Parts: sequence; C-alpha cells; structure tokens
Amino acid sequence: MMQRWVALHQPSVSWYCPQLPPSPARAMREIFAHVAVWPRDGMAVVGSSLGGFYASVVAERLGCKAVVLNPAIEPARDLQKYIGETTAWHTDEKFFFRAEFIAELQVLHPPAITRPQRYLAVIAKGDEVLDWREMAARYSACKVELLEGGDHALSDFEHHLPAVTTFLGLHS
Repeated sequence: MMQRWVALHQPSVSWYCPQLPPSPARAMREIFAHVAVWPRDGMAVVGSSLGGFYASVVAERLGCKAVVLNPAIEPARDLQKYIGETTAWHTDEKFFFRAEFIAELQVLHPPAITRPQRYLAVIAKGDEVLDWREMAARYSACKVELLEGGDHALSDFEHHLPAVTTFLGLHS
C-alpha cells in the first residue's frame, strides 16, 4: 500500500522494499549496502513487526526518520520459539530460522532510542502477536499513534497512511 502511494504521489522518491533474508546480519548488510549513497537528510525507513525493529536499527545508525508499525521490541527473545523450519508470514514459502540468528538480533539491538523526534510509532492495542504495552514503553518519548483494537498486520493501514506520509514530509 505504501509503495503504491509513493509511486502515485511521489514518483521521484527512491523506493527500496526488498524481500530480506532470514539472517538478520545479512539483512542489515544488504540494507546498509543499498542505502550507502543515499542522502541522510531526506532518507526515512518504514517497517512493520521485525521490519520495525530493523527500521530502528537503521534510524539509530544513520540518523534518519523512522516509522515503526507494531514494531518487534525484543525479537531475540520472541523468535527463539521459531528456530527450525518455518513459513514466511506473507507467503507459503518455507525457510530455516537458525539458532545463530538469535545472536545476530542481540548484536543489532539498539540500546535506546536516541532522538525520539525522528520516530513515529503506530501501535495497535489489539496486536495478537506483540505486547502493545512493551511497544508503547519503548517508543514512549516518540510520536505515538496508539490505536484501540486493530491487529498485528494493521489491516486498516489505509486509515493511518495520511499520518505516516505527513510525518515523513510526503505530500500528495
């Protein structure tokens, strides 16, 4: 939905939304390699769930804006139960989540949100996967859209898209 909006309203924006590999370290290497030449002052990242965690990693390292949607707060803890063969959330593709990926997540974990004004957190109290209270606590100093109800996938994302694009300074 975000990609369609950008293509329609902001076609000059460089858009990068890859299918990331299961290895968090490899995923971050790929992201940082791709955005290495991007100007930091106009750059922003948006991520949902584990992608929200990754967006925070990128924002903390590069100093850019970030929108996190029901972000994973402690993925090293939460993903331990998924070690082994698992299925991708959006597809039926099988992949192997390895035990060493937990250590990779621990290494990546930003100890703190250093400049909260760079963040917008959209958090659904009805998230059936992650604890909204943990998300709200982590991003408490940031701009937070705390939603009554909702779900982990933010199935009603189209209603939140204007707040996201406004925060990012994108105008239709």
